[in-house]
Amino acid sequence: MPKTAESPDRTKLTAVHIASATGSRPLSMLALYDAQMARLAEESGIDLLLVGDSMGMVVLGLESTAQVTIDEILHHTQAVRRGAPHTHIVADLPFMTYQVSDEQAVASAGRLVKEGRADSVKLEGGEAMASRIAAIARIGIPVIAHIGLLPQTAAGQSGFKVQGREIAAAKQLLRDAKAVAEAGAIAIVVELVPSELAERITKLVSIPTIGIGAGVHCDGQVLVANDMLGADDRFKPRFLKTYADLAGTIRGAFSAYAEDVRTRAYPTPKHSFGLPEETAAALDAGDDAE
Repeated sequence: MPKTAESPDRTKLTAVHIASATGSRPLSMLALYDAQMARLAEESGIDLLLVGDSMGMVVLGLESTAQVTIDEILHHTQAVRRGAPHTHIVADLPFMTYQVSDEQAVASAGRLVKEGRADSVKLEGGEAMASRIAAIARIGIPVIAHIGLLPQTAAGQSGFKVQGREIAAAKQLLRDAKAVAEAGAIAIVVELVPSELAERITKLVSIPTIGIGAGVHCDGQVLVANDMLGADDRFKPRFLKTYADLAGTIRGAFSAYAEDVRTRAYPTPKHSFGLPEETAAALDAGDDAE
């Protein structure tokens, strides 16, 4: 396996490394969208970085992920690559950039790799998207599948709720997992699925499962960086563990700054630049009008 030390010369995970990461040390993945956060994640030893279409809601203030464009994904993927040159970067294929045809899926995936410099792409869907995965994989682009809750279409389908509770739905998810694995996916994101079902999926396929709201039995876990840092204290789903209170820290800092500006406590002489004596003397002598 590649080195995982927090060093700039660490070896990037390849598609082969990822596809074989079953039953070993679980993979850590974070969804994030900018160079600064990517640099910190790389320095912290995070295995995979996902430039997810969740940025539509987290960063751009959109109502859903379905509104995100491929150009927006490209823009943020390029930024994340600059921040984390030694980390495997996964870029999301946005809604309606792969559903139309295999050819469309291949063209979109090619842009994310060629222009965005992503190492692999991710798309939502199980059996129905197997041909898309196979087509992309055939041209040498690694694909990560995404089953369970599908955010791009959840609002108009079953809603944002746990998937696979009913017998038929559970069996479909097992078929989905098998289909995407056979199509050539290197890993499967399993979202909002009962832990016991996620465990069955994990045992069924030979590629790693990466869970989000799917319990501890997956081969890895993914969270949105902003969420696990507590940047939005209004968002508190059951599966989320927050590791910081960024919202509180940022509000406190913004309030302190605003108060310092109002009271002229900032900037102090320490934060200001002085004028050279010669220049000050010339201005005092009235040379400022020349």
